Amino acid sequence: MNILIVEDEIDLGEILRDYLNAENYTTELVGDGESALARIRNGQWDLIILDLMLPKLDGLSVCREVRKQSQVPIIMTTAKVEEIDRLLGLEVGADDYICKPFSPREVVARVKAVLRRSQAPSGADNSILHLDKEAMQVHHQGQSIELTAIEFRILETLFAHKHKVVSRDLLQKNAYTDHRVVSDRTMDSHITKLRKKLQQIHPQEIIHSVYGVGYRLQVE
Repeated sequence: MNILIVEDEIDLGEILRDYLNAENYTTELVGDGESALARIRNGQWDLIILDLMLPKLDGLSVCREVRKQSQVPIIMTTAKVEEIDRLLGLEVGADDYICKPFSPREVVARVKAVLRRSQAPSGADNSILHLDKEAMQVHHQGQSIELTAIEFRILETLFAHKHKVVSRDLLQKNAYTDHRVVSDRTMDSHITKLRKKLQQIHPQEIIHSVYGVGYRLQVE
């Protein structure tokens, strides 16, 4: 597996490279956006770890250019939590987002998860959960649970962006059709209840918290 690390903090990039090499990945490190595009166009990559703030050409522009010609998995990293909402709103095509500072072990775990998804047969994960909007039910392997309207809209939003981080703001916007403003604690409470219901039909926890940002539906 060939992984391109695009990181202008060379010390951090080298740490990531060492951790990934220890997991038997073949890696290359570049420090700016223009060099990244050149290597992406002239190499065969299984995954790209792409920093948002880069010299010469920012990560957002690099990601857009890559998506014009390739669906190679991209994990974007950023030092600014507030940038995650911007990235989500722009829907630039990244497969995952990680906020700095992060643990290199977390990055390795994310890399493995994204690679598993990218190698899965097309449509394989769509059979895991089935959403029935008219009945406000979720089905899994012959079992079903009923959800409240708010819970269903939350799950529907997560499902539409599965494997990607969804901000609390977007969940709130889609969950409340009357546009009321609710606290983060209220949204977290809905998520907790939704998780408990899903556990009745799905043995694994599939809604994961992303600290300071929101939630991600992880369906393998």
